[in-house]
Amino acid sequence: PPPIPGTRKEKGVVASCLGDRRAAAMAMAAAAAGGEPVEPQSLKKLSLKSLKRSLDLFAPTHSLPFAPDAESKRIRVSCKVNAEYGAVKNLPTDQGRAQGKGAAAPSNALALLGTQDTKDAPREGTSNAIIPAPLMLPKAPESAVPGKNTTVLSIPGSSDRFSTSALMERLPSRWPKPVWHAPWKNYRVISGHLGWVRSIAFDPGNEWFCTGSADRTIKIWDLASGTLKLTLTGHIEQVRGLAVSQRHTYLFSAGDDKQVKCWDLEQNKVVIRSYHGHLSGVYCLALHPTIDVLLTGGRDSVCRVWDIRTKAHVSALTGHDNTVCSVFARPTDPQVVTGSHDTTIKFWDLVAGKTMCTLTHHKKSVRAMALHPKEKSFASASADNIKKWSLPKGEFLHNMLSQQKTILNAMAVNEDGVLATAGDNGSMWFWDWKSGHNFQQEQTIVQPGSLESEACIYALSYDNSGSRLVTC
Repeated sequence: PPPIPGTRKEKGVVASCLGDRRAAAMAMAAAAAGGEPVEPQSLKKLSLKSLKRSLDLFAPTHSLPFAPDAESKRIRVSCKVNAEYGAVKNLPTDQGRAQGKGAAAPSNALALLGTQDTKDAPREGTSNAIIPAPLMLPKAPESAVPGKNTTVLSIPGSSDRFSTSALMERLPSRWPKPVWHAPWKNYRVISGHLGWVRSIAFDPGNEWFCTGSADRTIKIWDLASGTLKLTLTGHIEQVRGLAVSQRHTYLFSAGDDKQVKCWDLEQNKVVIRSYHGHLSGVYCLALHPTIDVLLTGGRDSVCRVWDIRTKAHVSALTGHDNTVCSVFARPTDPQVVTGSHDTTIKFWDLVAGKTMCTLTHHKKSVRAMALHPKEKSFASASADNIKKWSLPKGEFLHNMLSQQKTILNAMAVNEDGVLATAGDNGSMWFWDWKSGHNFQQEQTIVQPGSLESEACIYALSYDNSGSRLVTC
């Protein structure tokens, strides 16, 4: 049927008819001109041919960068030079200064001649020598370096680039030299606990020491002979912290059973006081050196302050975000310092019960701290590093010069400046306190019948003389 007038189909038929007529007319014109007949082509085919020609023309260089423009590069470099060195690019020379002053002032310039200036170097005896591009160095006062020759000779034929460090006087290093310490040697092994030994404390009279274990007992040993004197039972979980009072014959213990117990060793009373209040296991405890106050830190992220005599809970030092695993006390502010699994160390105002300062230098849990017995400084141990701090402000002094590369569970320092640190892999390193130099490394062996992974050292402490070290 014929197409309906005005529809799309009719328009397409008309367009195709017009296209065929034009192609036929072009073929006829070419034939009339005497050339070869041109094949009639549709508009779509011509467009594809044009597209192919364009692709062949431009495609090979499509992904290549533009050719660099030398003028553009020169402008860019000059802008950078002016921005960086514009203030010092055009400095007045010595001759210009002398002409400006009207007199020839003596010059402090130091001339170092290179290879290109060797042939132009003046001979001896000539006075009108022009030295190209002198290196300006300030002249040190003669009184500053007594008895030293400050003459610098220029060496012909040397390199064009000169290092000013070769011309400057070397200053001695201000880092302290390591002090020699006698090597430490293991001379006795005491075995008696049925579980991991988690804590240790020494008698103020230096006659005995006590250890707390995962077998839920506290054992008291004679320091001279290493024999067992007494076994205390009462905890129902492992004993993680021990402390002996210097003014009383009291022994304090803390464990994973949330209990803090006080033992009277003079009258042989087993448990005379218990301090209740922790919501989870108690990991560390410390006694205040001047007042009758006990400090305990635990897995509830709180350091609690107890009155020893009345068992009263004085205050709770809150602020840590994770387990409080190390604590020590001082007679002056900051009287309490705590380390936590949240990688921070906090100084506490004991009267106000608030934080005085927070040290955030560590990246891993601060499991151990050691207060120096003489200096106003302390050290903190973490898996990333061992750091030394000053007191009372908590200024960072320096890191120890090596990394033990393990989790550090305990550390102690004596009056001679020997710092001992113990790790999870059974390694024990000895450090010089002042310089941070590691002068001895020891590796423990496991108990017979134990796994190789159970060589961990959980606690260590010096006796009161500082000449004996006990590790657990």
